[in-house]
Amino acid sequence: MAMATVAPPWAYTLQLPQDPRGPSIARATLRTVLRVHGMGDLIDTAELLTGELVTNAYRYSSGPYSLRLRRAGRSRVRVGVWDTNPEIPAPFSGCLEEPSALAERGRGLLLVQQCADSWGAYPMGGGLPEQSGKLLWVECSGKPESEEDELSCPEE
Repeated sequence: MAMATVAPPWAYTLQLPQDPRGPSIARATLRTVLRVHGMGDLIDTAELLTGELVTNAYRYSSGPYSLRLRRAGRSRVRVGVWDTNPEIPAPFSGCLEEPSALAERGRGLLLVQQCADSWGAYPMGGGLPEQSGKLLWVECSGKPESEEDELSCPEE
């Protein structure tokens, strides 16, 4: 009788200071975690998504922020980024407007929307500063080899 192996759930949280090196540290941590857990095929897409979320946390909040990585299925990872700014940005807020052709910013989170399998946001309204702000999350998963990549996102 063959025994099925089940990978135990895992989660990692990385606290990041308001420092320009934070997004780079977050991406390096993500790559390491996914490799260690045999999810290397998710690195390109997950790194793109993580980079956008942590860079926005650094740019648009004035305090510390954190990255949370957790296994969300056999070949699926959930990336969450918490920061102290309570404003939930588009497209997480439901606004799907594309930036104008000449806009210098505003495309990153639209890219997240196109490349993530699912995404969402939660306002955080705790009484302490480290409990307020928002949490943005995305999930990405490996695709069966027979599926073709329809988007211009990194290969999954």
